[in-house]
Amino acid sequence: MTDTVAVAGDRIRSIIEPIERIEEEITDPMENKKEVFAKAEGEGLDVKVLKEMLKIRKQDKDKCDEYATLLYVYMRAMDAPSAPEMSKAA
Repeated sequence: MTDTVAVAGDRIRSIIEPIERIEEEITDPMENKKEVFAKAEGEGLDVKVLKEMLKIRKQDKDKCDEYATLLYVYMRAMDAPSAPEMSKAA
């Protein structure tokens, strides 16, 4: 039974340890990202807007254009005073 436990333990360890290393590798870039956002905030930039920009830039151009158009249409439909101009939104 000891051999079976040792083999199972080795197999489990061979799975867990690489995952732990990956998690450590993920943590470093996340900390770097937080530092960059903190610097941006310190320079007076709005972090929420920057994050939205990153989200939009990851989309393909057609989806971005569609989103901007829908936002404009919906805001205009409500006669919202803050409806962006299409030239600015697109």
